[in-house]
Amino acid sequence: MPAHVPNAGLNRRDLLKRAGGLAALAAFTAACGGNTGRPSGGGGGGGSKATLAQWYHQYGETGTKEAALKYAKAYPDANIAVEWTPGDYGSKLASGLLSSKGPDVFESQLNIGMVKSNQVVALDDIIADVKDDFAPGDLATNTVDGKVYGIRMIVDPQVIYYRKSMLDKAGIKPPETLDDLVAAAKELTTDKVKGIFVGNDGGNALGGPAVFASGGSLLTEDNKVGFTGARSAQALSKLRQMYADKSVLLGAPTDWWDPGAINQGLVAMQWIGMWAVPGMQKALGDDLGVFAFPKADAEGKAAVYSGGWTQFVSAKSANVDAAKKFVKWLWIDQAEYQEDWSLNYGFHIPPRKSIAAKASKLQSGVAAETVKLTTEFGYTDNPAWTPKMGTAFTDVLTNVIKKGADPAAEFSKAEKTVNGELARLFG
Repeated sequence: MPAHVPNAGLNRRDLLKRAGGLAALAAFTAACGGNTGRPSGGGGGGGSKATLAQWYHQYGETGTKEAALKYAKAYPDANIAVEWTPGDYGSKLASGLLSSKGPDVFESQLNIGMVKSNQVVALDDIIADVKDDFAPGDLATNTVDGKVYGIRMIVDPQVIYYRKSMLDKAGIKPPETLDDLVAAAKELTTDKVKGIFVGNDGGNALGGPAVFASGGSLLTEDNKVGFTGARSAQALSKLRQMYADKSVLLGAPTDWWDPGAINQGLVAMQWIGMWAVPGMQKALGDDLGVFAFPKADAEGKAAVYSGGWTQFVSAKSANVDAAKKFVKWLWIDQAEYQEDWSLNYGFHIPPRKSIAAKASKLQSGVAAETVKLTTEFGYTDNPAWTPKMGTAFTDVLTNVIKKGADPAAEFSKAEKTVNGELARLFG
């Protein structure tokens, strides 16, 4: 169930805010027969239940669709029509949010444009009693102007998993700095194995973590450009070095979000999300370790990008109150379903701290270590980061990592784009 990437190096689930990450669109066919997802019986009046359309993108893990349908069927107060969307969910959703024939409830990542365009409604009333049970980052990424617009469904940390036996044989300890990572990837590369897999694009997914590990950010808390410092530029130069050393696996059958490369022994290390832990453990057993993206330098701090999906209520819904009631029931009240969704179809961290603390599958091994790393080093998206900003930042990464362009010059170009977007948003 990979989540969107940290504002760069977009993967199959970075559908909305940047390419959203962090949308544009086609007509939809309801997953449940010909149901349009709109209210039946005159909007639920006269004693009949409302029908709510709940939209999901297509998850990769077996059983996820069946789980979503199970939750929907169990809800007593409305008919829930689950729309399960393969392919370009982002474009379909962007179109649907402009129409009264779109979803009532949907998953996404928050973009400030959704708020400014009145596409989503605030959910402060349904989260108020449990707000302290959510991590600050999971609240911040769904908050605009002090109002919470979404309820986090899953948390998807992205880290580096590694083959213990390969590092041990080479006498290499898990890297603690970016220099260590570059050196380890080079030393672990042989004629049969590459040191690391970070995506078939050469490593764009590492751009956000590299900036954070150097003490920067994509946007500051007060919505200023946060990635243009000299230390961030130096961090990108090191990603370039790792690519130039030919330590990076390219041309893998699947991309970085799939554990095939590390499972098949093609690499010693792989950047990937916690969702892949069950598959890696099945293939590798105890020969699996994990570390955060290492600090860029002595003054930096390790980084864990904490992605995920969030549930929203469409402002175009004809049954906003009923939709909010359903979201509260499923993603706040039903602890059993929340744990099931996070941990029985790949591994993810339940956003509710109380649920995560009791989840048995997170209490040992690399899963427990990943949770610990996320708690200590995790960061998530600023909802003010727009698709245009994401494209500009991705261009920086492509030009620096693959083409050897000067990071400072590339940052300067991206800064102009980001400042233009900030001016548009905030004046």
